[in-house]
Amino acid sequence: VQLQASGGGLVQAGGSLRLSCAASGRTFSSNNMGWFRQAPGKEREFVAAITWRGGTTNYADSVKGRFTISRDNAKNTVYLQMNSLKPEDTAVYYCAAAPAAWTIAYETARYDYWGQGTLVTVSS
Repeated sequence: VQLQASGGGLVQAGGSLRLSCAASGRTFSSNNMGWFRQAPGKEREFVAAITWRGGTTNYADSVKGRFTISRDNAKNTVYLQMNSLKPEDTAVYYCAAAPAAWTIAYETARYDYWGQGTLVTVSS
């Protein structure tokens, strides 16, 4: 699976962005998908994930109620809708694919494939 993330940019606090992650390969619908982020000087952290059929989602506490993950298996794409953005959301956002499972994986080591990252900058 090859992943291509897009949709990052500069936005003011309180604004919105939608990230997309397009996957190549026939196995997209067999993968759980996740979004992670890495701010300067910090470790990569879990943001959100969705199971392969889209039936289960989960979010980091820091983004609950503001971010929404979704997927369109017909388009081989996973999305991250980000609303009410805060300066602390500034980071490079990565999409990642993990083997299909009924439960969400939070650890980076559980994800086999990674996109190149897209930068989100939130100004105050």
